[in-house]
Amino acid sequence: MRFSIGISTQFLARFALVAVIAVANGDGGGGDGGNSLGRFALDKILRDARDVFGELDDESSAPASASAPASTLYGHGHGYGYNKYARWMAGLPDEVPLTHLNIPGTHDAATWNYTQTAQDGLADATRCDGTTPRPARVYRCQERSIVGALEAGIRFFDLRFALDPLSGRLVFWHGPALLSVTAGVEDVLFGFYDWLDRHPEEMVLLSFQYEKGTRVNATSDATVQRKLFDTLTSGAAARYVDQGRGQLGTLGEVRGKIVLFRRFDLDMLPPEFEQAMPGLHMAPGKWIDNSRAFELVYNDTAASWGGGAGTAFIEDFYHPDDYTTVKENVDAKFEAVASHLQRAATENFDSLFVTFTSGTHVEVDPPVYPDVMALGSGEELGINHRVLDLLGGMKGKRLGVVVMDFFEEPSGLIDLLLDF
Repeated sequence: MRFSIGISTQFLARFALVAVIAVANGDGGGGDGGNSLGRFALDKILRDARDVFGELDDESSAPASASAPASTLYGHGHGYGYNKYARWMAGLPDEVPLTHLNIPGTHDAATWNYTQTAQDGLADATRCDGTTPRPARVYRCQERSIVGALEAGIRFFDLRFALDPLSGRLVFWHGPALLSVTAGVEDVLFGFYDWLDRHPEEMVLLSFQYEKGTRVNATSDATVQRKLFDTLTSGAAARYVDQGRGQLGTLGEVRGKIVLFRRFDLDMLPPEFEQAMPGLHMAPGKWIDNSRAFELVYNDTAASWGGGAGTAFIEDFYHPDDYTTVKENVDAKFEAVASHLQRAATENFDSLFVTFTSGTHVEVDPPVYPDVMALGSGEELGINHRVLDLLGGMKGKRLGVVVMDFFEEPSGLIDLLLDF
């Protein structure tokens, strides 16, 4: 049975690639049997990806038609919906360095659909080894789907993966919370491929991180690493994933492409696998946990030349351990964010700056859930409101990648980051 499932997945992926190539070439596929079959395969994959990638413009309340192709349901019933940020890179010159851009991002982007109802429905799969997640609110960090975020201007996505304990596929997790059994990593990648075909002037940074703590004794072993390698170097991936290694060039070099932000190792595989994997290797061993600010060299050769190339400056102070009240936690997190953004605005313009505004501290009473840290509680403002005020005084400054929870509230965060 497992063998037949594997063949089916490869069959769908092969014909889905026919469809995305046909779209890229301006051929809808209706006049060719192979392309039509490819489109059907792509629609099937995108339907499987819905729980994580999404399907409708978030501002639309109309339900998806059961008969309409999934690949046409991203906008207001006629393809991708109009949003002034959906093509914000189109007006930028090809020669602009990626390190000079302000790039809005979402932390734990796959959690947008993780409600308590979703958690209860996944209980059998999640708890098959006795692991029990906490309430869904602990793990949910977004309201908008990935495709909704793309249309809203988000270009950096933080994605956490591990094995599905039942199917053996790579799927998305947040800690012990399994986010979907139908939306696999490869399914969601096809969503990005299809979106890029329709937005060829844009690019996307995808951060992939192996999620620890999903199940008892689960590790990033050779099986997991080989599955991820095969997914990110497949025929489809070779077309849409930028093949550069350890370098961030100009926007023109990666339009229509995915740049991998690799928070994973391939250390359980032979060395040639690492040598064949594109992207920026943000090695987990170099990533300092819960840090207000650290420097990570992802290209030793470029870094040795000086000038900041090959180096990332990162703030990821996600758990303010020494604080108890909501105000104290938000204050501590905001201090780290503000300090890092000020550095991004004034230092090392050839280096990549990544600032996470996300955070949580659910062990205190009252708990500081991700939504409380981002949006506040009662009279206490959250990080997002305070960052909005901060950005108002930094318009026109280089800030780098800014990774947020619940980015759509309050309105104006994307406007200020993109200086619209």
